[in-house]
Amino acid sequence: MSDALSPDAVHLGLDLGTQSARAVAVDGTGRVVGAASHPLTGRRDGPRHEQDPAQWWSALSTACRAALAGVEAGRVRDVAVDATSGTILLAAPDGTPLTAGLMYDDGRAGDCADRVNAVGAPVWERLGYRSMQPSWALPKLLWLLERDRPPAGTRLLHQADLVTWRLAGRQVPSDASHALKTGYDLLAERWPQEELSELGVPAGLLPDVVRPGTVVGDVCAEAAAATGIPAGTPIVAGMTDGCAAQIGAGALEPGAWNAVLGTTLVLKGVSPHPVRDPAGVVYCHRGPEGTWLPGGASSSGAGVLTRRFPGADLSALTAEAAARWGSTRAPGAPGPTGPLGSTAAPGPTAVTYPLAGDGGERFPFRAPQATAFTLGQPAGTAEEFHACLLGVACLERLCFDYLDRLGAPVTGPLHLTGGGARNRYWSQLRADVLGRRVLLPEQAESAVGMAVLAATASGVALRDAATAMVRVREELDPDPDRTRLLLPVYLGFVDELVRRGWLEEQVAAHAHGKART
Repeated sequence: MSDALSPDAVHLGLDLGTQSARAVAVDGTGRVVGAASHPLTGRRDGPRHEQDPAQWWSALSTACRAALAGVEAGRVRDVAVDATSGTILLAAPDGTPLTAGLMYDDGRAGDCADRVNAVGAPVWERLGYRSMQPSWALPKLLWLLERDRPPAGTRLLHQADLVTWRLAGRQVPSDASHALKTGYDLLAERWPQEELSELGVPAGLLPDVVRPGTVVGDVCAEAAAATGIPAGTPIVAGMTDGCAAQIGAGALEPGAWNAVLGTTLVLKGVSPHPVRDPAGVVYCHRGPEGTWLPGGASSSGAGVLTRRFPGADLSALTAEAAARWGSTRAPGAPGPTGPLGSTAAPGPTAVTYPLAGDGGERFPFRAPQATAFTLGQPAGTAEEFHACLLGVACLERLCFDYLDRLGAPVTGPLHLTGGGARNRYWSQLRADVLGRRVLLPEQAESAVGMAVLAATASGVALRDAATAMVRVREELDPDPDRTRLLLPVYLGFVDELVRRGWLEEQVAAHAHGKART
């Protein structure tokens, strides 16, 4: 075993999420030796979603100091950073923010997206995602440039770029993962200068770009004092939060997938080839070791629970929902014995389309006008709660049906991560709706994925690092009878999306066909 993966070596992963900044220190065996988080706040108003970039650095610094408080400085080998995909800001030549951070789902750049897609259509089609959505970084960059003419020397920074700048004490290259939604050409590995110039993006505004896993600098003395990370620690170019979570789950073989259920649902898989989507809903990151990472980010997810049940005891609601509608079959038992078993009462029929915000849907279909709805009449809070859990599971199955229709390999191991995966009943419900086994990693999260990627700084292959550092906590098998009872609910959910004009009939037909196999 190399020194980089020895039990004494500690690798640091930093994660900027929507609601918190997190630091996790992981040793070469996958044991978490330190972890901490600090809250982030944002401003939402319709399609507007912003954060103050200054808090990203202050929150991460606070989390780092706490995570490393019990770790000897000499054990820390490297650090990598992930952040939300498509979040950007403009900064002065010295790195001082000039604008708010426009978050991953800020949807104010609709007109700019039309221009981006008109000018860059051949490039985007060649890259396999056909068009950019208003929430992507390049349309938002044009929106910022149109509002105020930036002074000379202004820099476009992705969310992670601000942090790596602070860590190194100077601007360092961005990574290709965060640069994807700004228009970076992953095939040619360069910015499409002709198209960007036609769109009015000033020369010199965009950062240099390197592949994830590249060492881009060292932690400077000032950053060391602020964060507790030893000065001189190598900084490794990271990836977006969805890709980072996939690494943290160990989902690195072709056909493997990771489903991150946080405020929203993000799916990321591994393919030996780019997956091209005529509708532009699915896009591919360039993965490590010659692979491609197709996937998409929904606007739906666990955020619907916060929105619908503020201040509620979600554990108690889960327990009540599980008692009324969950399978009570013991692990390993040959058949179902619970309320959804073949001799029990009918399963739940109420299902909620779990849109977490007001900005419409992005994946597995694009519908800016989409709003949450409920099919059926929930009788009480517990059933309303269960309808939301079931809605996320149905949306997740639709995502995989959509990916299958595109030709993406979807039959490999499926890992469930994110805050939603800590709810075991919900994970079992998702396995039952999907009709497939799911894996629950022990410590999988985006920050852990960055710790694994950071461990490659010494030349260790990423798969080897993941094999050594990622552990599976539990495997959940679907209950076939429960799957059978839930399929009509799923198909009714799909048909309602078609009726509302959000989902194409061909996609629904494919979902119905898959349900019959």
